[in-house]
Amino acid sequence: MRVEKLELAEIRAELEGCRKCSLCEGRTNIVFGEGDPHARVMIIGEAPGKKEDELGRPFVGASGKFLNELLEHAGLKREEVFIANVLKCRPPSNRNPQAAEIEACSPYLRQQTRSIDPDLIVTMGNFATQFILRTGVGITRLRGTWQRAGKFTVMPIFHPAAAIYDRSKRDVLFSDFELIGKYVHDKIAADEQNQQADAGSCDAAPRSSKE
Repeated sequence: MRVEKLELAEIRAELEGCRKCSLCEGRTNIVFGEGDPHARVMIIGEAPGKKEDELGRPFVGASGKFLNELLEHAGLKREEVFIANVLKCRPPSNRNPQAAEIEACSPYLRQQTRSIDPDLIVTMGNFATQFILRTGVGITRLRGTWQRAGKFTVMPIFHPAAAIYDRSKRDVLFSDFELIGKYVHDKIAADEQNQQADAGSCDAAPRSSKE
């Protein structure tokens, strides 16, 4: 069955006022996500934190600052990617997402992914990775490896917040973002080459003459 592809503005409108789970009772703002609606890279985290809940934007605290640094290391800009979370509302005291909350919120993330249609999905941490890949394998084993989820290429990485508490993960994250940057820039180069080849084929095609 073909699923209708919605624009991000339509998905945001559906999400406004959502009361599908108990997280609505304690939220300040829904954190829909932000970035390029046609991004080549979609970055998915776990859930909003305190700062994100206050501002209604993803990754604006310390982990967001580090994410910006990682993107720059990969030769990418924050405005060139799209950043979202599995959950759109903050769990109390930043506890782990619960299964019922993920089930209630997951249709919005699926709609976002279909709408953006990225070349690459980057999953940050256990919950985002296990949700997207539908696996019980932990992030420690999966990080830095190329995976598939349906039509999408997926790169699981540690959550940037993990590197704030465990400095040994910083170098690992920089290494993984080097892979991400290379993948994206290679894809851009390949697409440009294909476009040039298509343009050359059109120029070389014989033209009918009119008398």
